[in-house]
Amino acid sequence: MFTGIITDVGRLVDRAGGRFRIASGFDPSGIALGASIACDGCCLTVVEVAQGERGAVFSVDVSNESLSRTILGDWYPGRRINLERALKAGDELGGHIVSGHVDGVGAVAAMRPDGDSRRFTIEAPADIAPYIASKGSVALDGISLTVNEVAGNTFGINIIPHTLTHTTLGDRKPGDRVNLEVDLFARYVARLMEQRR
Repeated sequence: MFTGIITDVGRLVDRAGGRFRIASGFDPSGIALGASIACDGCCLTVVEVAQGERGAVFSVDVSNESLSRTILGDWYPGRRINLERALKAGDELGGHIVSGHVDGVGAVAAMRPDGDSRRFTIEAPADIAPYIASKGSVALDGISLTVNEVAGNTFGINIIPHTLTHTTLGDRKPGDRVNLEVDLFARYVARLMEQRR
């Protein structure tokens, strides 16, 4: 489990098949083999850890299923990646409950300034859009965000300056694809409603 509060922005060092190496600022002594780290919102298992220039360089194996359902196949060496370590008992729940199981890929449809913040319009896949509600929560590339408004398959979010500078959202432009995870509780409520029909 995660909270969608990004604790580091790493970089993809290289990839060979389904093996990805990521440089981070995390202390390598604190990363156990088998640990879960959310990488752009995808819960991935650490299979190797080494000391890098500024912290840990860790490796993860990415399955074909993950490559087909996320933007990980788009990653290239040097790409910046939002990172979050798994939640521990007693940690602050600053965002919302995020599983790290990406529901699908959305796209940045539009962006515009809004004071010091930036307004994003995101287009969601048709099968995921019904789970997104105004003032509800979503995770975009692993970042916990509040939905401002919903219109059909699109929804709006407001990104404050801190989030723009401490995550990869400041790098995004219209047309970019993003990992999208809907609120866990919305999925369960929808499933219960289906069973009652």
